[in-house]
Amino acid sequence: MMLRYALQSIRHRKGAFLGSLIALMCAAALITACGTLLETGLRGRIAPERYAAAPLVISADQNVHQTTVEKKKGRTRVKHKAKPVTERAWLPESTLRTVRALPGVKAATPELTFMAVALLPNGPSKTPSSSSATSTTSTSSPWNASGAAEMADTARTEGASGVSNASDASLDARARVRSATRGAKVTNTVDASRRADSPPELRPDTASTSYGHSWDSASLTPFKLTQGRAPVAPTDLVIDQALATRAHVGLGARLTVQSTQSPRTYTITGIAAPGAGGRLNQQTSLFFSTAEAARLAARPGQVAAIGVTPEIGTNQAQLAAALRKALAGSSAQVSMGEARGPVEFLDAAGARVKLVSLGGAIGGTALLVALLVVVGTFALSIQQRHRELALLRAIAATPRQMRRLISREALIVGAVAGVLGSLAGLPLGAWLHGRFVEMGAVPATLERAVSVFPMAAAVAATLLAAWGASRISARRISRIRPAEAMAEASVERHPARGRIIVGLVVLTAGAVLVAVLSALRTEASSTPVTFLSVVILSVAVALLGPVVVRAAAVLLSGPLGVSGPGGRLATANLRGNAARMAAAATPLALLIGMTCTVLFVQPTLGDAARAQTRDGIRADWVLAAQGPGVPDEAARRVRALPGVAAATEIVHSTVRVGLDKYAAQGVTPGGLARTWNPDVTSGSIERFSTDNATEARSAAVSQLAADQLGLHPGSRLRLTLGDGTPATLTVAAVYARGLGFGDITLPHDLLARHMDNPLASAVLISLDQSDPSVTHSELASSVREFPGISVLTRSSADGIQADKQQSNAEVNYLAMGLVLAFTAIAVVNTLAMSVSERVREFAMLRLAGATRRQVLRMLRAEALAVLLIAAVLGSGISLAVLTAFSIGMTGSAAPTVVPLGYATVVGVAALLALVATAVPGRIALKPRPVEVATARQ
Repeated sequence: MMLRYALQSIRHRKGAFLGSLIALMCAAALITACGTLLETGLRGRIAPERYAAAPLVISADQNVHQTTVEKKKGRTRVKHKAKPVTERAWLPESTLRTVRALPGVKAATPELTFMAVALLPNGPSKTPSSSSATSTTSTSSPWNASGAAEMADTARTEGASGVSNASDASLDARARVRSATRGAKVTNTVDASRRADSPPELRPDTASTSYGHSWDSASLTPFKLTQGRAPVAPTDLVIDQALATRAHVGLGARLTVQSTQSPRTYTITGIAAPGAGGRLNQQTSLFFSTAEAARLAARPGQVAAIGVTPEIGTNQAQLAAALRKALAGSSAQVSMGEARGPVEFLDAAGARVKLVSLGGAIGGTALLVALLVVVGTFALSIQQRHRELALLRAIAATPRQMRRLISREALIVGAVAGVLGSLAGLPLGAWLHGRFVEMGAVPATLERAVSVFPMAAAVAATLLAAWGASRISARRISRIRPAEAMAEASVERHPARGRIIVGLVVLTAGAVLVAVLSALRTEASSTPVTFLSVVILSVAVALLGPVVVRAAAVLLSGPLGVSGPGGRLATANLRGNAARMAAAATPLALLIGMTCTVLFVQPTLGDAARAQTRDGIRADWVLAAQGPGVPDEAARRVRALPGVAAATEIVHSTVRVGLDKYAAQGVTPGGLARTWNPDVTSGSIERFSTDNATEARSAAVSQLAADQLGLHPGSRLRLTLGDGTPATLTVAAVYARGLGFGDITLPHDLLARHMDNPLASAVLISLDQSDPSVTHSELASSVREFPGISVLTRSSADGIQADKQQSNAEVNYLAMGLVLAFTAIAVVNTLAMSVSERVREFAMLRLAGATRRQVLRMLRAEALAVLLIAAVLGSGISLAVLTAFSIGMTGSAAPTVVPLGYATVVGVAALLALVATAVPGRIALKPRPVEVATARQ
């Protein structure tokens, strides 16, 4: 019977339930979209391309492992944990002999994989670069599409030795392009004099991620020659058909390639294509002679992978088991089928973890926001039906029947909203995944997974949220006595004591979270707590809202009173309908608080990092790369110039201490104190330089890393480098500027040898102050043979760190932007609901003598009052959270707040509030007052 009553209530009061339907539908769409991201991270397919013709692939383990033994209550528990490394792990060449000796193996083909990018004559790219997903992992493409168009000051050179993959774990290629572009004015003034007689400028091919291989491994795809011959000499090169087409080159053409060393010009001896004239969708392949590939890979005695072809009639699964047994005890792993894809595309495999955490974080935040918004919407809906529900109580409806009626109404609305919203969430998820691919946060090689599970989860979450919101909202109306229900239908009572107590408890919990946030010193741990704090404090605002609105009404009564009858009516409504006004102010406060937090978290971190970088660089000039990096040879040439006191090469990667990941940089130790000042708190940089100039190996660590790991000068630091190689060093110094320079500083040659990209992201140049004779022109001339190298002033160098932070911020803005959009919809929805049901109130005001204009003025005054209350509350929440975040991450209680950004947030909120109030208000004033007043309620 209650189900029939619920259906009748929805049918006769569609307006009261429409707001709840919209809120739940948006929540379902957002949860579905986040669910598809989560599912892609868990089940997304990574299809093999390069290894398509190799039934079995042997590769090195890409994880660091840790085993812990716990003894508790007489029981022993053994836990095994593993975390991925960021660079490609390599196999010893001896593995090849073991595999070839195994029965059933027809062929075992060694593979060398290294970054190799063709440099094409500068000009507009003729090929879209949508597939060139830039990533911060080790196998990502070193440039983005915009970087290709901006490449300048490049020249073709012959006989030099190669450049490598830009695998900058903490500084992506986008930051290099932007930072180098800042120095364009300085560089161009020097280069103008030589352009007339210089070789044509070159730009990197950015149509897809580019790799170099030995021609011996071409059969793994298989690649077959369509023209020409295989490479034999060191200067021979075979390119794939797709590159030949877009570069407009053929046999005999000269092509400059950057790889792990300096640029080198090769002669195209052949053009190849996979299979029957096909192409690889996610990568470009360049093939070198065996000796040249070994030189460019720079991994003597190692191979990247081994492709295994079984004998005819050999069972692949049985051969894989035999290979695992033969290779037991080594780091080798055997993959077959779909498992070959993650071996080929390391960035796609690493992106799984990122998508799972990203989807979970966005979905969790969206669910909390949705619950808060939906509870407010249902509370407002029940408040508008208070008279109807009170009448049911008066005619002997029991509390249980009231709860069942309201719950069934909510479940019906939730079911409809869940189905519609989950269907809308599928295209939203596809768009979100596409944007992440374009931004480089997710590689295109990780295919999007779609199933019914995210939709089912969204419908279930929507039903649960609707049911929970209805139970919370129906507590008071179902508990009070019938006579009291009729009285409350006419006059709003003060909020229940229990609600105030719960609100104070939630407020205390929010304050505790803010205190915890001020003690967190890593971005990974502080970011989720930051946004959770905003939501929890907003919940406290929702619970204590009526009390806050009544207090605000007292303060605003003076300013509103001088604005005329409309202002005085607005003051009366604030006092007499505090619950309704609080329901409108809560989502508005959440919108302002969450938006300000999202907008100013990254600038707070970025400004602090940029300040540390600016204060820590002592160099007079900086070499920066618009491409994959600065080759060693370029640094050596600068170092040899008269008047150059020091040239410090910097590379970036990540290392693991245990299973914890730390940003690391490698620096050349010679003359380091002349170019770099990390604000040493103990130990000395001179000791770091002295130790690493000899066989002794030492490291410098940030104060954060020292505190977390219990280190001090003289301590032994055991870590795992980016490719899984263990290393032990002595701590020589502890420094304060870890936010600007990373947590661990290692010798350049040690870190670079274990990176996919050993090129420097920057070279810091310090001049001899006693004889600073070297000029900018001389510096630029010394590196003119190296494409994409710019000479920047010291003041331009801090942009490197800023753009790194901006690249990370773009992902956060997009992710949280969906939650903010949902909150904005909730603001409009709630305000429209609160106004649309006041038709009778407006009619009575009109009959009492108020004009239509005066009623609209009253609505505007109410909207501005609600906006002011929400702005104060939202700004206060955001300021408290940002201050705690700043204390924990930067040590300063002064977060970065951009005035124009803040004004824009409040302005947009004001626009939403005024529009969402004015439009329904004008519609509500259209009927004749007499007809509304005499109509049946």
